[in-house]
Amino acid sequence: MKQIFALIGFLGLCSGLMAQNRPLTPPEDKARQILSEVENKFTSAKSLQADFTYEFRNEVNKTKDEAKGTFVMKKNKFKLKLANQEIYNNGKTVWTYLKDANEVSISDYTPDDDSFITPEKVIKLYKKDYKYIFIREFSENGKVYEEIDLQPTDRSKKVFKIRLVVNKKTRSIKSWEIFEKNQNRSKYIINNIAYDVQVGDDYFNFDKRKYPNVNEVDLRD
Repeated sequence: MKQIFALIGFLGLCSGLMAQNRPLTPPEDKARQILSEVENKFTSAKSLQADFTYEFRNEVNKTKDEAKGTFVMKKNKFKLKLANQEIYNNGKTVWTYLKDANEVSISDYTPDDDSFITPEKVIKLYKKDYKYIFIREFSENGKVYEEIDLQPTDRSKKVFKIRLVVNKKTRSIKSWEIFEKNQNRSKYIINNIAYDVQVGDDYFNFDKRKYPNVNEVDLRD
């Protein structure tokens, strides 16, 4: 499950509008409009909670993994919970708890840390160093979705594509899939999402009193 947080080496570089040296084609223009609307919906929310399914596969190595989890975010704070792992981030400190080992590692949080993937980072990729294009519109279970591909302009990066699927009506993210050159495929499927949930700041702190005999590994300088 380490792949969940160590897949993307390009997610921290998402500030400033991307300069355009040529007119956008209609598929590019449509993609940018969708991405902008998704970002506005996301950033206008005071908080959110999402239940998701994570799928990982590599056809070459014949590996496959799947997990379900919950992600709660409030501005620059977030908490991610999986069956055997929990990550707390209060905006300054990150605690990564491993249930099987009853161990928590503590580190400083920096927004540009490539080890942490959040929905906010995904939807802001179009703003810098990425090109994007509208792929298609399709229906599924009575809902209409729009599909967009994002590709880094730097071809040396290990990730060569992200495929984003957006609900056309609500402008919520349905899924995003990450394609790596080594054939790793990681997909995050949003099963349910709620905006402006009531959550206090203490929710994003790791309370070791709830984890008897937990082993602490402090990685801070």
